[in-house]
Formats: sequence, structure tokens, C-alpha cells
Amino acid sequence: MPHLLALTLGCLLDYFFGDPTKMPHPVTGMGKLIAFLEKSWNKGRHQVWKGALLWIAVTGSAFLIAWGMTAAVALWSQPASVIVEGLLIWTTIAGKGLKEAALKVYLPLKDGDWKTARGELGWIVGRDTDHLEEDEIVRGTVETVAENASDGVTAPLFYALIGGAPLAVLYRAVNTCDSMVGYKTDRYKAFGYVSAKMDDVFNYIPSRLTAWVTLIVSNGTFREKRWRFRHLPSQASHHPSPNSGWGEAAAALSLGVRLGGENTYFGEKSFRPYIGFPHHELADIHIKQVNVLLTRTVAAWIVLLWLGGIGFELAVSWGKSL
Repeated sequence: MPHLLALTLGCLLDYFFGDPTKMPHPVTGMGKLIAFLEKSWNKGRHQVWKGALLWIAVTGSAFLIAWGMTAAVALWSQPASVIVEGLLIWTTIAGKGLKEAALKVYLPLKDGDWKTARGELGWIVGRDTDHLEEDEIVRGTVETVAENASDGVTAPLFYALIGGAPLAVLYRAVNTCDSMVGYKTDRYKAFGYVSAKMDDVFNYIPSRLTAWVTLIVSNGTFREKRWRFRHLPSQASHHPSPNSGWGEAAAALSLGVRLGGENTYFGEKSFRPYIGFPHHELADIHIKQVNVLLTRTVAAWIVLLWLGGIGFELAVSWGKSL
């Protein structure tokens, strides 16, 4: 129950205030530690092992600091411990920030200001955005929201239910390691191997559960949703990532659009297999729709976590009474 109360508090803080920029942010500390260790260790031989040590150092220190804080406060006051846990969980989720970033693209796009929309999109995607047409601007935004629904919101909440703030912070450390060194470039292919693989492991269950919840809360008849569920696994497999495709596939099937296609990175073209079916042409309205889908998914996710947590408590109590 304390974990449920703490994660609910964290969600409420994120919903009303967004990213806590005016307080010390754990991700900032993680990023500085990763950058320091990467600069010191990413050279010479045994890069895979050095990368593994970086992963252990960053995730281990993040977990121990969060655990130490919550455990120390719990010795003094249980209610205060819930508040501290809630504050820490708040720093691991970014639902409001994700929706606001999408709206910063949507608003100028709706007014025909493609130049500003491209610039705003450039802040949240890695692809070149200078010459994108309207449908490609929309696609990039929808893909970003869909991909980050899990690792930005539902996955940290999933781990917060299991292990409270310490496990949520550990998950954020796993995700930060991957985002900084988990690339398949010459510089990071060996050094970031463990970070990339462990991110896949930690996101395996949350990404799939999140996709299923997204389809449940999407608009449509029972027959339409059953069709989406049937196509979800095959469409998700089109994505090169073992986990990101589930979020994109769920969004594409729910909105009736097709994602994927040709992207350009630093002037070099790259093609990603299509996901979904083009029942509707991509338009600015789909940015608002994917934001609504994210809000519904998170709300349903919190309800499911509460049901799961209460069910577990009842099962434990019943087991003790036997």
C-alpha cells in the first residue's frame, strides 16, 4: 500500500506540475556520472566489460541512494516516507512533459507555421527535421509519444509498484544508460552493449502491457479492438527495437494510421518498416489524439496497478490466515 500511495502521489505531481526542474533531479546526476565514466573507460581493450561496470556503477548507486533515503525517512515517519517516495517517483516519470512537447509541435503546425513545428520536433527526435512535410512532422511526433509512453511513464510506475521509489529510480538509471551509450555506432557498439541489452530486459514486460492497455482504452467497437489485438504482435515486430515497436503499433492501430518509413539522420537516409495500416492520412489532429490516448493509458495503468496491489495484499492476508 505505501508504494501504491507513493506512485499515485508521483503521478499527481507530474500531472499538475510536470518535470521537477526547480529541484535536484536524479537524472542529471546519472547523466554526469555516465559521461564521466564513459570518458574515462571507453577506450582500449575489454570495452564490453568496462561498459558493464559502468552500468553496475550507475544503476547500483542510483538504487542505493534512493533506498537509503526512503529507508532513513521510514525510520522516523511512515507518512513522511510515502511523501519522499512520491517525490522520487515524480522524478522518474515524464507524462506531462511528453504531452507538452507534442503540443509545442501541434500548435504551430495547426496554424500553418511549419518552420516552427519542425524546430520543435527537432528537440524530441534524432532525425533531420528541416525539410519535413506536414505528414512527416505528425509522424515523428506520434512516434515519439507512442515510444515514450512506456519508458517515460508506465514502466517506472510498474517498477515503483514492485519495489517503490528505489526500483523506479533504478529503472530510470537503466533507461538513462541506454539513452547515453546504448548506440550501435563504432564508439558505443561494444561499450554500450550491456546498457542496451539491459534496457531491453527491463522494458520487455512493461512495453507489452502498456500496448495492451492502450488498445483497451482506445476508441472503437469490441470487434475493432479485437482486430487490433490480433494484429498488434505482428505489427510490433516490424520495429528494429524489441520493445519500442509495441508502443508504436498500439498507437498506429488505435489511430488508424501508418507509422514508419524513410527518415534522414545527418543527411543520410534510413528506412524503417511500416507499422499499422493507413486507414487515415496523418494530420495534425492525430497529435492531439495520441496525447489523449497517452492520458487514458496512464489513468488505466494506475487503476490496474491499484487493483494488482490490493489483490496481492488480499492474497497474502488470505495465505497467512490458512
